[in-house]
Amino acid sequence: MAVSQASLLLQKQLKDLCKNPVDGFSAGLVDESNIFEWSVTIIGPPDTLYEGGFFNAIMSFPSNYPNSAPSVKFTSEIWHPNVYPDGRVCISILHPPGDDPNGYELASERWTPVHTVESIVLSIISMLSSPNDESPANVEAAKEWRERREDFKKKVSRCVRKSQEML
Repeated sequence: MAVSQASLLLQKQLKDLCKNPVDGFSAGLVDESNIFEWSVTIIGPPDTLYEGGFFNAIMSFPSNYPNSAPSVKFTSEIWHPNVYPDGRVCISILHPPGDDPNGYELASERWTPVHTVESIVLSIISMLSSPNDESPANVEAAKEWRERREDFKKKVSRCVRKSQEML
C-alpha cells in the first residue's frame, strides 16, 4: 500500500511541475517506468558564483516517501561546501526527521512530509546561493570558501563552464 501512496504523490508532483514549471530548475523521470528516480537540472542562481551553470542531479525517493526524505546526488561536477565529493547533497531538510543526534539542527529544519520536490530543489538552489560552512560535507571546499575565496571562485567557474559544455 505504501509504495502506491508514494508513487501517486510523486506522479501528482511531477504533473504539477510540468503544468507549472518553477524558475531555476527542471525535473523529469530518469526512466518513464520508475517514478522513484528523478532527473533534475538546476540552473545556477543569478548573482551567485554558480550563475549560468546547468547542474544535473538524480533525486531518489524511498518507497515510504513522504515519510522519509529522498537523496539527491549531483551527477555534474560541482564544488560546494555542502556537497560531498561524490556529489551527494547535504542539507538539513534531507536529514531524517526528528532531533539531530549531533545537535546542529533543530527538528524543524530537518525532513518533514510536507516537503515536495519543489521545496527540496528550491532549498538546494538556496544552498548554492549561500553555503553553510559550519557543518560542511566537503571540508576542503568549506576551507577554501573561508580562507581562499579566489581559489574557490576559480573552481566553481570551472564547474560552471564544464556544465555548459555538457548541454
